[in-house]
Amino acid sequence: MPDVVGIRFKRAGVIYYFDPAGIPLKVGDEVVVDTARGLTTGKVVIAPKQVLASELAEPLKPVLRKAEPEDLRLRDEFMAQEAAALATCETMAARLGLPMKMLRAEYNFDGSRLTFFFSAEGRVDFRALVRELTPTFKTRIELRQVGARDEAKLIGDFGRCGRPLCCVTHLCSFDGVSMKMAKEQNLPLNPAKISGVCGRLLCCLSYENELYRALKEKMPKVGLTVATPTGPAKVVGGNPIKETVLVQLESGATIELPLAQVMPEKASGKRGEG
Repeated sequence: MPDVVGIRFKRAGVIYYFDPAGIPLKVGDEVVVDTARGLTTGKVVIAPKQVLASELAEPLKPVLRKAEPEDLRLRDEFMAQEAAALATCETMAARLGLPMKMLRAEYNFDGSRLTFFFSAEGRVDFRALVRELTPTFKTRIELRQVGARDEAKLIGDFGRCGRPLCCVTHLCSFDGVSMKMAKEQNLPLNPAKISGVCGRLLCCLSYENELYRALKEKMPKVGLTVATPTGPAKVVGGNPIKETVLVQLESGATIELPLAQVMPEKASGKRGEG
């Protein structure tokens, strides 16, 4: 069985698998690998392990070496130049009248490629910008347009909860989030109240969705007539987390009862027979 090692290039970034190539590696080690964007440094987050050959879609690229002090020094030098590179790119884009919001500049560790991330409402013809950037930085230039969620991940911010954005701290990928999830959790269906700084539905809507769905399956439906210790009543609401049911008695009074004390009338009648 082949060996694989999991490597991440950014905090909360996707984990990519490489062939450790016999190099003794452990979690936390910095390594140099060859990617589609050239030579890059990454950090080992999954120690080398064996997997079935059938689990690999294609041959893995090998880890070239553990990152040496000179590799890390070079990487840090180019990282220190990224803010100035971004400012230069912003100035050039504005001069060319391009409707682009520049987000981040990233060098790969040896400076052989410089990538600019930007957002825009539509497609942007940035060929003229690339022609100006190339001789300015004397390296290979790449411009990448990203969506609203990736923009928030690149820039970083704080969510409604007061904590750093999930996509910045731990979310490796964006899973589907829908209004149905908000409905399952009895949240307001006003997008303005359940959207993040990116303008899209909050990623955290998916965290407890399965739990709410399972709990709500136990709850009696609104409008159902049920038997309670205080007599027949109609279900008018409930709290799946507390496992309580809000019922309206024949007297018109509304009370909250534990789920265990609420039963459909037919079930109650059968239980009372004999």
